[in-house]
Amino acid sequence: MAAVTVASVTLTVPAGVPDGPLAGADSAAHRKARGAFFTPAALCDYVVAWAIRSGADRVLEPSCGEAAFLLAAARRLEGLGATAPDLSGHELHEGSARAAEAVLADAGHRAAITVGDFLDTPAAPQFDAVVGNPPYVRYQAFAGPARATGRRAALSAGVSLTRLASSWAAFTVHAAEFLRPGGRLGLVLPAELLSVNYAAEVRSFLMRRFGRVRLVLFTERVFPGVMAEVVLLLAEGEGPASHCELLQVHGLDELAAAAGAETTWAPPASSAKWTAALLPGRARDLYADLTAGSAFDTLHGWGETTLGAVTGNNRWFALTPRQVEDLGLTETDLVPISPPGSRHLRGPAFTTAAWRALGSAGARTWLFRPAGEPSPAAAAYIAAGEQEGVPTAYKCRVRQPWWRVPLVPPADLLLTYMNADHPQLTGNRARVHHLNSVHGVYLRPGVRRLGAELLPLAALNTLTLIGAETVGRAYGGGVLKLEPREADALPVPSAALVAAAAPALRAMRPTVDRLLASGRRPEATHLVDAALLGDAAGIPPADLAALVTARQALADRRAARSRGASS
Repeated sequence: MAAVTVASVTLTVPAGVPDGPLAGADSAAHRKARGAFFTPAALCDYVVAWAIRSGADRVLEPSCGEAAFLLAAARRLEGLGATAPDLSGHELHEGSARAAEAVLADAGHRAAITVGDFLDTPAAPQFDAVVGNPPYVRYQAFAGPARATGRRAALSAGVSLTRLASSWAAFTVHAAEFLRPGGRLGLVLPAELLSVNYAAEVRSFLMRRFGRVRLVLFTERVFPGVMAEVVLLLAEGEGPASHCELLQVHGLDELAAAAGAETTWAPPASSAKWTAALLPGRARDLYADLTAGSAFDTLHGWGETTLGAVTGNNRWFALTPRQVEDLGLTETDLVPISPPGSRHLRGPAFTTAAWRALGSAGARTWLFRPAGEPSPAAAAYIAAGEQEGVPTAYKCRVRQPWWRVPLVPPADLLLTYMNADHPQLTGNRARVHHLNSVHGVYLRPGVRRLGAELLPLAALNTLTLIGAETVGRAYGGGVLKLEPREADALPVPSAALVAAAAPALRAMRPTVDRLLASGRRPEATHLVDAALLGDAAGIPPADLAALVTARQALADRRAARSRGASS
């Protein structure tokens, strides 16, 4: 007998079973590549306790790995009176499959474990419970034949996944197809289920397919050494479901004690993002009520959000005033721009004086873009660029002439979309063009004057900051990103509410400017909240405090990813 360790489980492998694939070939790197991660025993026990209701239940664990769920299922079934638990598993990696069989044998159990690609296995709806932790392989690696197989499996259930979908999405849909009518699906999924666009079809499928959809949410990471957040999906019965049941806990040690503390929540649409589910119950209800009322609108209600200009080579096209002078370029060769990046856009207004100050400090405040015939100096710069190979960049290759960057008119507002704290709307008082490091917002005629003056200030309120966390995307480094379509859905005060609060907002502008300039955004938000949400919208202080606490909890949750990434 040879002892080996696979995924933190010590296995005793019977004689005759080669231990090379277990001890050597199945390294941590190999397991990570196919999305296999160790699942804490407490998580397995909780899921199978919910999913298995009878000793006669037939149980399947897709991608069974080290058989963590099968072992927990065997214990649960025996506790319910089963003498020979009906267990099945599926595993891509043969060494892991043999190891799983060995683990089960050591515990006195047997399971029918199939070796092969679960996604390539025709669905057989014959199980009472399907439980497990689907492999998590990001779309960049989930490619080629594997991706095609996954998309085909999901499509057979009526779910069309985009090419950006990670492996868990197809696994979730396909696993549900193995359930008998009324069966139960208990999976450990990445929290991406709640927030990413590519999971919209999965969310919609779950609400159509099941009569009850329960989500268990954690405020702490529960996988040792793994930065990704997870959510437990517990779905059962025949659909459709009208709402989700939510249970929020800090960590695994609170699971047992939290039974019965579920709340209900109806997503705004079955395929819409479910990030608002992360809000504490009271704040979640307040957020839903306020954003559905007349006091709040979406950013799209104020105007259109667009991407900025794409140069193909910012280093060559974006120039400092000193470079402009040295090259001898004329005003007809240039257009003023907000410099690449967005660190300079951290206040309610970007003025001409601020633009000039940035240029004096060496920022790239000019875009090389002759509107007509280039000046002799511009022609010389173009020739030098051709010698450097600038026209070979894709964006340059596909336009004629390569050196004339397509532009749209200066936007009314500039919106940062890669953010460590919060997205910032800034009035474009300098009337400069913008590159694709920020978005532009073009306000509608009826609200242009009011919006350009006061919407950036009003958007510092807590409800809009919560909205940014729920409609945006949180990345592993703690960055919050807003694409134009997500920015369109950002809840912002309505024109009527901004107009009602206008005198107070104008009076506080100098103070808010100073606070933001010194990095004291929470204090600035407190002032805006008092005038806009408290006085103008009439939100009681206790409700406002609940929203502030909820926003901080979401921001802390996102920031925890950054701490995990640096550890």
